[in-house]
Amino acid sequence: MFRIACVSLFAALSALPAPSALAAAYPEKAIRLLIPFSPGGGTDLLSRAIQPSLEKALGVGVIIDDRVGAGGTVGVTLAARAAPDGYTLLVTSASFTFAPGLYKKDLPYDAIKDFKPLTMLAQQPVILGVHPSMPVTSVKELIALARQRPKEIFHGNAGIGSNLHMTSELFKYMAKIKMTPVPYKGGGPVLIALITGEVQVSFVSILGSKPFRKTGQIRALAVSTKERSPAVPDLPTIDESGVPGFDKGGWTGMFAQAAVPEPIIAHVYQAMVKAMNEIAHALGKQTIAEFVENEECFRLLAEFGVDYGQGYHLGRPDITLPCQAIVDHAGANIACRF
Repeated sequence: MFRIACVSLFAALSALPAPSALAAAYPEKAIRLLIPFSPGGGTDLLSRAIQPSLEKALGVGVIIDDRVGAGGTVGVTLAARAAPDGYTLLVTSASFTFAPGLYKKDLPYDAIKDFKPLTMLAQQPVILGVHPSMPVTSVKELIALARQRPKEIFHGNAGIGSNLHMTSELFKYMAKIKMTPVPYKGGGPVLIALITGEVQVSFVSILGSKPFRKTGQIRALAVSTKERSPAVPDLPTIDESGVPGFDKGGWTGMFAQAAVPEPIIAHVYQAMVKAMNEIAHALGKQTIAEFVENEECFRLLAEFGVDYGQGYHLGRPDITLPCQAIVDHAGANIACRF
C-alpha cells in the first residue's frame, strides 16, 4: 500500500508537552478535518482511512469536510481563519508548500505564520495514467506520441497549483513535450475525466485510481518517484522509463492553526500515534511509517541551527540532511522532511 506516516516508539515522544488542564478537557466535541480538495482524491481517501482509528483514539467524532477550490487555497484559507481551539485541523498535500511561491502576495494566508505542522500522514508517489484508447503502453511511447502531436493531447490536473498540476508540468518540461492542460477541482474529478476520456493523460493517486486500474479503465504507465512503489511493484518509474532524474512524489500532512495551545497539539499528536499504530497493527506490520513531522522535530532542527521557517516555507531539500543527523543522533528510525 502507500507508506503511511506513523510514529515509531522513540524517545522524542517523552519530550512532548505534558497534558495540562486544557488538554484534559479537550476534546469535548467532534473535530473537523478540513480537506481542501474534492471527495475521492488521495487526500480525502487517506483521511477517511484514518478517521475510524483517530475517532477511537480521541474519543469523539471526526468529521471529514471537503472544501474545494483554487488548487487547495480556498480550503486552506478557511482553516487559517477557523478558531484556534483544536476543533478544525487541516489535512493537505504538497500544494501547501507550492502556493507561497506560485501566488506570492496574493495568498489570503501565511503558510508559516498562520499554521504549525502537527504530523506527516503519508508520503507516496502518484501514477502516470492514460485512457485505454491511447495507443501507448509505456512512457517512451507517450513521449513519442506527444512529440508527433504537440498540444493535441489533453492532460488533466487537480487545479492550478495542485501537486498533480506541478507534477504534470515537471514531466512535460523534463520530457520536452507539449500537452494541453485541463484543470479540475480536485483529484476525484480528474479521475472521472480520465475514465471517460475527457482527457487522455493524467497523474492520479494510487489509492483513488486502484479500482479503475483493475478494471482497465485507466492504463498505468509509471510511478512518479525515483524508486518503485511497494504498492505497485510491477510499475516502472518515470526515471527508468525514459526521463532520467524524474522524481516527484507527494505527501499528506496535518496542520493546526499557529495559535492552538501546545497541550492540545500534544494531545492530537499522541492520538495520531495511537491511531497510526493501530492501523500498522491491523496491517500486520511492526511499523508502517518512515516519515514524521511534529513540533518536536522542528524544535530539534532549531537546536541544530536550522531556520525552521525558511526551510519549511521554501520546501528546501537540504533540510533533510540536518534532520537526518538528528534522527541518527536520537537513534530513532524516522526521517523528517517536507
